[in-house]
Amino acid sequence: MTLADARARAPHLSVAQADPDADERLMLRLAAFCEQFTPLVALDPPCGLILDATGCAHLFGGEAAMRACILQAMARLSFTGRAAVAGTPDATRALARFGQEGVTPPGEDEIFTRPLSIAALEAPKETSVALTRAGLTTLGDLADRSSAALTARFGDETMRRLTRILGREDARITPLRPLPECMVERRFAEPFLDLSAIENVLRPLIAEAMGILERRGEGGRAFEARFFRTDGAVAALNFETGAPSRNVEALLRLFRLKAESLADPLDPGFGFDVIRFCVLNAETLAQSQIGFERQDAQEGDVADLVDRLAARFGRERVLRFATHETHDPVRAASYVYAASPSKPNSWEKPEPGEPPLRPLFLFDPPQPIDTMAETPDGPPMHFKWRRVRHMIARAEGPERIAPEWWRNAVGRDRRTRDYYRLEDREGHRFWVFREGLYESETAAPRWFLHGLFA
Repeated sequence: MTLADARARAPHLSVAQADPDADERLMLRLAAFCEQFTPLVALDPPCGLILDATGCAHLFGGEAAMRACILQAMARLSFTGRAAVAGTPDATRALARFGQEGVTPPGEDEIFTRPLSIAALEAPKETSVALTRAGLTTLGDLADRSSAALTARFGDETMRRLTRILGREDARITPLRPLPECMVERRFAEPFLDLSAIENVLRPLIAEAMGILERRGEGGRAFEARFFRTDGAVAALNFETGAPSRNVEALLRLFRLKAESLADPLDPGFGFDVIRFCVLNAETLAQSQIGFERQDAQEGDVADLVDRLAARFGRERVLRFATHETHDPVRAASYVYAASPSKPNSWEKPEPGEPPLRPLFLFDPPQPIDTMAETPDGPPMHFKWRRVRHMIARAEGPERIAPEWWRNAVGRDRRTRDYYRLEDREGHRFWVFREGLYESETAAPRWFLHGLFA
């Protein structure tokens, strides 16, 4: 129907430009709202949702009651829709769009979908026209024909659509969010409005989730608290720990810190219908016994401090050093998230009574210096850095570091470096290197100051 025809039939019709992006955002909000019914929700473009009700329907009194509950919730948000329950996502979609709404008894998907018209295939227009001209008007007509002949005439995709709609082949949905490791929730007969009492609701939820993890021998690493409002808005608050944890009070403290750091505080609006606590990531956590020594408690204190800082300032702002298996001093250490699950490698320790092999402070990039050496391959006798000449009293080296050949980056300097530890007459200690082997890699090696020893 054209717009002119529509206006002829409804003169007061309101018209607006289509906005697919706004429609998609709206569907994402509705999908988040529907996660209160099941954690597995997927978009079904252009204006549909697929909910996997496996294991959830009994919470609402059965599939029919769950379907009615969803439609009532949508009606409260001023949305009307068609909903069907079937054994496979494709059969559900076809029944909701082209067939009879309601609940299909288990194993009877084909009985209910055979009367559907060819349009339920949602095949290309030329395919639908060809099927109609061949006298095939329903899915049952297609199902009665030889699949080999239909495949040869209309292609594999048409037959795949048919078999999935009839329920002969199942294709699982891809939910918007992965299934959490553990999930507990509270539903309220009346909307929950008292924000000051949220912790009184979350505490038993967290304790219940931790009890589930304890029976599995696991601890949580990433957590999420979701708040479903009666007007369809959904607020989520995520936090994580640096080590697996089942400490209810510590998790409540992290939730409190995270809530206080929100730029947009939790707003109950007309109230929360559902409050849910999810464990998004869990790892093995063995039972431990606290000893008489203080070491374990100190390690726990540091982990607790990292968790609180990450919850207060954000995970990306709390970092720690990590070592890497490389001789290149530039790549030997880097910053990683302090709450990262990867275990840090051990740092190389100097020999007892010996100074460290490498300084803690490195210049990036290394600073060029003017040097004078007795031999081209020897350590410098003196060098000039920042207009100050340093006369060398002691030198140790070289520590030869070859470039990592597997890092075959174009334009990267691939010359060998000879590192020396130097001490001038005033007692200052430097870490310098000569870039390039004399006469084999370059005729005029350059010197750089790379670091300072404390």
